Amino acid sequence: MSDTCIPHHDYATNLLTGLLCLGLTISYLPQHWRIFAAKSSEGFSPWFLLLGSTSSASGMLNIIVMQWSIIKCCRVLSIGSCVESIAGVFQLTLQWFLFTVILVLYMLYYPSHLKYTGLDVDLHDNRPPHHMKTPVRSEGWRLSIILSWVVFIHIALITFVTFFLLSTSPSPDPNQRSPQISLWATFLGVSSAVLAAMQYAPQLVHTYRLKLVGALSIKMMLIQSPGAVFMVLSIALRPGTNWTTWIPYAVAGLMQGSLLIMCLFWHARQHRLGVDDFGNPLITSEPNSSIIRGPESAAHIEDALGDDVGSDVRGVEADEDTPLLAKRQNEGEDEMRKKRRFGWLRRH
Repeated sequence: MSDTCIPHHDYATNLLTGLLCLGLTISYLPQHWRIFAAKSSEGFSPWFLLLGSTSSASGMLNIIVMQWSIIKCCRVLSIGSCVESIAGVFQLTLQWFLFTVILVLYMLYYPSHLKYTGLDVDLHDNRPPHHMKTPVRSEGWRLSIILSWVVFIHIALITFVTFFLLSTSPSPDPNQRSPQISLWATFLGVSSAVLAAMQYAPQLVHTYRLKLVGALSIKMMLIQSPGAVFMVLSIALRPGTNWTTWIPYAVAGLMQGSLLIMCLFWHARQHRLGVDDFGNPLITSEPNSSIIRGPESAAHIEDALGDDVGSDVRGVEADEDTPLLAKRQNEGEDEMRKKRRFGWLRRH
């Protein structure tokens, strides 16, 4: 047995890793359940999910490369020692899996009223134009499909390259990595950090423009933002890792904290306006009025939330569940434009 395969017992690091794996699972469950319960993934930026999935995949494969010699020791170690030695690999693999589940749920529960473009048909009488759906995919739905394929191709490609290099580029010294593998590990780590830094930018912009929390889970971010510190510490303490392994999670933690602050601000604003996270009015006389009903049950409150929300919901007809729209039906166009222009400022 080589020196690399001698078991090293670090109970503090193992305990921290175990708690983090448990914390990761618990923190992601509210987000998974929120999308499933609302039957809607509205509020997510597809670019955020693309960058997050590719970043976590690169980080996962980085630690596999960095600890490959330790992983191979599982052939001679006991099950307990093997699990202990590769706990860091399991931790980052779990991180990738749980985040990718969000992407899968996003595609499964993409709002049906946003999948296809609409057309207003003039009835040539006093009635308002009739809104009809067309079989033409909307720009957002087409983009989501394309980016999902990019995620699949990315993970397939880097996985193939990783294991191809690990199997064909052995080092003369079993305790040292070959130059090709070291270069590939650095590429995975740096690309993961860059993607993580870019990951939250489109989501921050999307959430700011929407001015709604949507399907984002504040509970998940409340757990994960401070947990990023322990995540970085746990990875940094693992043998065979370096800054390229933990820097993506440090960057992602800082960006996620910024998104959390924005969502808390919008949540408080929604409460003042009397709407839920999707922009639907809350009827206080009903005992279950606080339950999220999703965007399918009523049109968004375009006038109440500003022109930025209107870009996602124009063309949806109002009904009895949209009192904020109904009370403006008899007002002139000039007055409506004036209220839209200055309404956002009055609500802050």
